[in-house]
Amino acid sequence: MSTFLLQLVTPEQVLFSDQVRSVRAPGIEGSLGVLAHHAPLMTALAVGLIKIEHENGDLEYVATSGGFMEVRPDKVIILADTAERAADIDLARAEAAVAQAREHLASGGATDYEEASESLERATNRLKVAQMQNE
Repeated sequence: MSTFLLQLVTPEQVLFSDQVRSVRAPGIEGSLGVLAHHAPLMTALAVGLIKIEHENGDLEYVATSGGFMEVRPDKVIILADTAERAADIDLARAEAAVAQAREHLASGGATDYEEASESLERATNRLKVAQMQNE
C-alpha cells in the first residue's frame, strides 16, 4: 500500500513526522480520510480524534482541539491547536477534567456558557481518545 508523509505540529512541538498509510481527521464538516495521492485541499479541524494508520498497519489515536490540515499529493500537514497521543493521556486526570467541566457548566457559575461547553467538549474528547488506547 502507498504511503505519504504526515506531519502533525502544535505550537509547542512536532508531535509526529513519519510515513503513514492513512490519516483520518475531524474536519469542521465531518470526518475526513486521506490516503496517498489524495487531491490537494485545506480544511479547518474541529475538536475530535485523529486516527493514524502507520506503515506497518498499527493504529495510533490522537486527541485534538482543532486547527488546520493541508493535504498535498505526497504530504499531509496538520497544524493543531493542541494534540495529545492517546498513550500520553492520563485517564484519571481526563476523567477528573470531564467531571470538573460538567460541574462548572451545571452550576451556572460559568460566566460564558459557550466557553464552558467548549471546555467540556475538549475534556470529553480527551477521555474518549484515552479510553480507545486502553481497548
